[in-house]
Amino acid sequence: MKRAALATRRFICYFVLIVLTFLSLAPFVLLILNSTRLHSQLVKGFSLIPGTFFFKNLGNLLANDNIPILTGLWNSIIVSVFNALLSVYFSAMTAYGIHMYSFKGKKIVFKFIMAIMMIPTQVTALGFVKLVTGIHMINTLWPLILPAIAAPVVFFYVLQYMESVLPYSIVEASRVDGCNEFLTFNVIVLPMIKPALAVQAIFAFVSSWNNYFMPALIISSKAKKTIPILIAQLRSADFMKFDLAQVYIMICVAIIPLLIVYLFLSRYIIGGVTSGGVKE
Repeated sequence: MKRAALATRRFICYFVLIVLTFLSLAPFVLLILNSTRLHSQLVKGFSLIPGTFFFKNLGNLLANDNIPILTGLWNSIIVSVFNALLSVYFSAMTAYGIHMYSFKGKKIVFKFIMAIMMIPTQVTALGFVKLVTGIHMINTLWPLILPAIAAPVVFFYVLQYMESVLPYSIVEASRVDGCNEFLTFNVIVLPMIKPALAVQAIFAFVSSWNNYFMPALIISSKAKKTIPILIAQLRSADFMKFDLAQVYIMICVAIIPLLIVYLFLSRYIIGGVTSGGVKE
């Protein structure tokens, strides 16, 4: 009876995993299938049979002067990479200061950061655009990069991770050995919290890559536009000039960097799950 019950539970688990895997991969499969068909074929309805026009659609997209796809990819990569690096590094540094140091007003500082986390971006958008215009950074990529230095959500997550894996004794030992605080943070602390940094780097990269709201308010030059703006611009084209195949091929190209980032950083996440925690 026990073996039968165990086999039944195992079958249910594998069945659920197979269903979830199928549901996760289905959108990607449909996207790739649609990117291989022409606009005239797509408007007739969906088909599971792949087309033979993938490279033709890609060539049409690259030849579209109104949609500088390569420039948009480069702009999005610059913004997303710097967003991930800045948000992760400076948030980890802030979390290290809150976690390791005891100072007057520590609780107030923490609550202030948490209060900022509760404020939606849309609420401060108008003031931010006025600020960017006043300092002559409008229509540049800097306003999309510099605010990543202050990332309350990343700070909170990294702080929680530090409290579980970073004992005071290790930092105190490095101080006894004569290591300064900056070197301790970069050489000892950062490697210990690498899984948390990898997770937040993925989230920051994806969030910045998919961000449409703020770039749409700041960027107006075609040479500075990012991928979400170009996709929206392509979808809002005139009906007579609208090419659904180009939309699918552009989305297909746009998700490639996201997959690369995830595949590169996922090994750190798995390593953090399988490795044991350090305890006092």
